[in-house]
Amino acid sequence: MTAHTGSPTKTGPTAESRARRSLGARLAEGVSGGLLRLFLIVVGLFWLVPTIGLLLSSLRDPQDMSASGWWKVFTEPSQLTVDSYQKLLENGDITDSLVNTVLITVPATLLVVVIGALAGYAFAWMEFPGRDWWFLGVVGLLVVPVQVALIPIAELFGKIGIFGSVIGVVLFHVGFGLPFAVFLLRNFFAEIPRELLEAARLDGAGELRLFVRVVMPLGGPAIASLGIFQFLWVWNDMLVALVFSDSGSQPITVALQTQVRQFGNNIDVLAPGAFISMVVPLAVFFAFQRQFVSGVMAGAVK
Repeated sequence: MTAHTGSPTKTGPTAESRARRSLGARLAEGVSGGLLRLFLIVVGLFWLVPTIGLLLSSLRDPQDMSASGWWKVFTEPSQLTVDSYQKLLENGDITDSLVNTVLITVPATLLVVVIGALAGYAFAWMEFPGRDWWFLGVVGLLVVPVQVALIPIAELFGKIGIFGSVIGVVLFHVGFGLPFAVFLLRNFFAEIPRELLEAARLDGAGELRLFVRVVMPLGGPAIASLGIFQFLWVWNDMLVALVFSDSGSQPITVALQTQVRQFGNNIDVLAPGAFISMVVPLAVFFAFQRQFVSGVMAGAVK
């Protein structure tokens, strides 16, 4: 009887204290969560201000842009027009550079992802002589600055006849994108359980089938993150394109810089061109943001 009466006395206050702590925790969580969301919204709005300003500037006449800031459209929406985009489509240098940017960025991204995934799998799960030393060599290439290789590779491309072409720009981006790709994907693939791969081998799967059917689906987040990194780097690059491209193969970044140099007041072409150059990477990032976050956080939590 004593044990029977003592047990409720011991558990009763504990349950009550849990309820009080739970209520306080819920209130604190609600307040902190609301403040955190408000803070993130404010940060996001500040981050989007340049993009919004560039968009509104591209929808105004050059005279209006010279007379006042882009925020004037909120009081005078009649200033908005698409004439600048019509002039942009009539500018052959800009439209050709947009095509060149796609021709450079897409192959450079796909080649880095495919070759990096194959090499990462080989370094993670295949045995071959000197595997660890080869991987250390790949890691060592990560510290090589792009600026150091510009002149030697430019001379090499000139000797083999691809300097100034789209192929030359693509090969340079692929060469300098592969070390990071191999390093990232090798470390991610190495976290795949060995039992899973052994089970697939016991079912008769070869290395290629194992890579396509098992490793690639499991490595989707890391591959998506790599693809986004590579796409953004190549699309926004100006240094490599400025050195290795000519007037017929220059991407949008070089074309806009040329417009500034030749036509200092050509703002009706520069504003919409710059917005298109900015909005494409943003669209790619937002389209794959979930995969990007999953890939970045992969391996952080066991």
